[in-house]
Amino acid sequence: MKLITTIIKPFKLDEVREALSEIGIVGMTVTEVKGFGRQKGHSELYRGAEYVVDFLPKVKIEVAVSEELCNNVVDTIQNAAATGKIGDGKIFVTNIEKVIRIRTGEMDNEAL
Repeated sequence: MKLITTIIKPFKLDEVREALSEIGIVGMTVTEVKGFGRQKGHSELYRGAEYVVDFLPKVKIEVAVSEELCNNVVDTIQNAAATGKIGDGKIFVTNIEKVIRIRTGEMDNEAL
C-alpha cells in the first residue's frame, strides 16, 4: 500500500479530483496549506508599504492506494496538476505499513 501526498496550486484541485474520479479513486483528504520552494514568495503592497509574502497558498491531497494503482494515480495527478510553470508542486510516495477501518476492523487493502 502507498500513501500519495501531493502539493499543488489551489486552482488545480477540481481538475485533479475529477481526473482521479475517472480512474476510480473515490477517497482523498484535502488540506489547505501554505509553503514555498523555488517559487519563493512575492511582494505585495498594503496601505502603501511593500512587504514580502514568503508562504504561498497551496493544497495538499493525500490518497492511500494499493501498490498496483500507485503509478497510474501518480501519472494522473501529474497530468492534471501540471501548468508548465514554476510552483506546480510535488508528489511524494511513501509506504503504508498498516491501515485499519475503524468501523469494521477491516485491514490493509480491504480497508482502503
